[in-house]
Formats: sequence, structure tokens, C-alpha cells
Amino acid sequence: MFQPQIYLQRRAQLRKIMGNGLVLLPGNVDAAFNYPANQYHFRQDSTFLYYFGLDHAGLAGVIDADSGEDWIFGNDVDMDDIIWMGVLPTVKEMALEVGVTHTVPYKNLEDAINKALAQGREIHLLPPYRGETMLELERLLKIPAAGLKGKSSVKLIKAVVSQRSIKDQYEITEIQKAMDTAGLMHTKAMKMAMPGVWEQEIAGTIEGIAMAHGGPVSFPVILSMNGQTLHNHDHSQYLQEGRMMVVDAGCETSMHYASDLTRTVPVGLRFNSRQKEVYEAVLNANMKAIEVIKPGLFYRDIHKMAAAVLVDGLKGIGLMKGNTQDAVEAGAYALFLPHGLGHMMGLDVHDMENLGQVYVGYDDEIQPSTQFGISFLRLGRRLQPGFVITDEPGCYFIPALIDQWKAEGLHTDFINYTAVEKYKDFGGIRIEDDILVTETGNLVLGKGVAKTVKDIEALR
Repeated sequence: MFQPQIYLQRRAQLRKIMGNGLVLLPGNVDAAFNYPANQYHFRQDSTFLYYFGLDHAGLAGVIDADSGEDWIFGNDVDMDDIIWMGVLPTVKEMALEVGVTHTVPYKNLEDAINKALAQGREIHLLPPYRGETMLELERLLKIPAAGLKGKSSVKLIKAVVSQRSIKDQYEITEIQKAMDTAGLMHTKAMKMAMPGVWEQEIAGTIEGIAMAHGGPVSFPVILSMNGQTLHNHDHSQYLQEGRMMVVDAGCETSMHYASDLTRTVPVGLRFNSRQKEVYEAVLNANMKAIEVIKPGLFYRDIHKMAAAVLVDGLKGIGLMKGNTQDAVEAGAYALFLPHGLGHMMGLDVHDMENLGQVYVGYDDEIQPSTQFGISFLRLGRRLQPGFVITDEPGCYFIPALIDQWKAEGLHTDFINYTAVEKYKDFGGIRIEDDILVTETGNLVLGKGVAKTVKDIEALR
């Protein structure tokens, strides 16, 4: 964990923003895998980690915006725990490591909540996303679990987003560690992408690299020749010459900061001419976005700019036609790029997405579009120094989508369906980097992973 002063400052800033009331931040609990004693690997709630830093199950934090006090509710281990898990620090000892001096047994949380409610004080909570947390909040607050999201504090959501969106130097260091490990994962995957290799062997190998360097993968590994399925977790195929393999994978550090990289490589040693043309169209979109990312720009505008670069590339291949800007505004490019350019990243790989994307990626200045494709853009708001974002354009040939658009006669002024039909066996390409927005521009995080055609072929 970080030094106590960091957590003290974060909580003080939150109290200042909130002004009054109790902020209730329940940590996560252990979850059964297939019977109570066999549990999933524990993952603490990220907002609890941000303000309280303690990576242990069964804790709850309370930040009192009126009194200025912080509390941790939790139980010390008993002998049964010690037998199975060893001697652990007391709750008081752990709390002192993050600057909290008030600790009480977990059972006292209900009394504290009841007292605050009896006094007419406001209890601020975030929308819960785990069933166990919903049931516990239902018990504590007497609000049906189904109604908890509606009772969440928009003021608290916006306060948390305002703080967690801006990464400090210590957080950037952690993300850099995750990026370095992700670089090892992807480089290994590239070298293994040869004809006849089982996709599962590659997926298992790179997940092992993540674990060997201190943390699990930051999301289930996406790895497949069938890259036209955007989140393809099926690794059952054996790689074939002439296909391309998409690998979208990252890891967490021991403090749970994430990385998120994507690389696409041909199966075998070289790109063929068709693969190279489409790949370079996507790479140009990725690189152009990196050139222009800086504070003050709407990320939605950068998405559209990257889409225009992709359209120009596809026009050069003969897959698209017509005026580029008109094609972008009409959304015709979304046949090939049906997702957004990127998202926030930090303690969560899609940072704070549990708080509601409309608050994380958008704000009072800009709201999500309803147009197909760009409606999936998770980050559209104006960029600020300290944001860590992804830049991940792609080009996918999704047979079902192609058939639907062609049957409906959509965007025939911009799409050459006769040519597109010949690419329905292509799969997909995605190229993703993680970017820190700086005061004057941006910094691509990590040590760099091969992504030009020349560098990928040299690596192989």
C-alpha cells in the first residue's frame, strides 16, 4: 500500500467535496467458488482500496464529513482463522498503516448507521455491483437490494470520479509496473503465434506470466484467430497460416493497478499483402490518436478523427468510398469499428465503470451519442492531465453485421459491399496502447511492445 499520508489526503479531499453526511464504503467479502470453504481469489473493492488501502475481506470504511473522523469496521482473526491462514495483523494495526485511528468490531456498523439515520443524517453510498454487498446494504439500510442503485449518491459518485480520474505519480508508477508485465505477456504471445499452436496454450502461458510477476490478469484474456468477435474468450482453436491472432490482455500489480494492451499478429512469420493493408489502416488510426491526445480535447472528437483515418485507409483498399468526413458523421465506419476508441484505466481496467459510465466517461458538458458504434464509446469527455486512457482502434469483418447492413441497404454511398464480401473470412484487428495525458500532451506508458509491421516481423 502507499504511505498513510496519501490515504489521509484522499479522505480529507473527499470530506471537503461532500461537505456533510456519512460516506459508507463497504469492502468486498470472500465469495464461494463451488462450496463455502473453496473461494475465488479475493479482490477488494477498488474505491475502498483508493481511500482505505486495506486488501482484506470483511471490512467497511466510514468517512464522516461532519466530524472529520474516519472509521474502519472489522473483526480480528480468531484461532480458527489462524489455523488456516496464519497470524494476521489486528484491524487496529492495519488501520494505522492507512492513517485511521478509529476501529471497532464489524457488528457495531449497524448501530452506527442506525444512529446516523435517527439523527436525520445523510448516508452516502455508491451503486453496489456484488450480490453479497447488496444483501448487506439491504440489511443495514433497510432498502430492498433492487432499489439500492436508485438510492446511490450522485454527489458521492461525482466526487469519487473527480478524484480517481486524476492519477498521481505513485499511481502512475504502479500502472507502469503493470505495463511492463503486459509487455512480457504480449511479446511472448507474438513469438508463440505459429501454425498448429493451440490458442489455449498461449492464453495459459501469458496468464502465468501475469501471476509470476505479482498479480492476476486484469480481465479474462481475449485471444483468438476469430478476432471479429470483440471479446472472444474461446481459446479452443489451433492457429492456421493466413489468419491473424488478436490478443487483448493485461495484468494487475499487487496493489491492483491495471494494464490493458492489444496486439494483433499474423499466424506465422510474415504479414501477407491483404493483412498488411488492413493492419496499417488500423495502426495509422492508433498512431494519429497518439499524436493529438492532449488536455482540453474531447475524446469523442479524437475518436472521430481516428475513425476518419481508418476510413481513408479502407478507401485505399477499396472497402469504403465517398467523402471521408461524411462517412464518419453518418457512422458508416462502424461496420468495421463498432466500438469506441478507448476508456479510463487505473485501479479497474475499465476504471470506475461500476459507478456508471455516464459519470465516468461523460459529464454535464458532453453526453453519450445514440449512434451505432460511437454509442459504445466509454470516454467522450474533455481530457485532463492525469487521465490514463486507452487508445484502441480496430477493424473487424463481422459476417452477421455485414449481411444485415447489406440487406438493409445501409450506407451504400460509403461501403463497397462487393469488396467487403471477400473479407468475411478475415477476422479482426485491434491495436491498443495505454496513454497518460500530461500537462502538454501525452506519454505512452510501458517500455514499448512491437506494433509496426517491420518490428513484429523482426520479432518473429
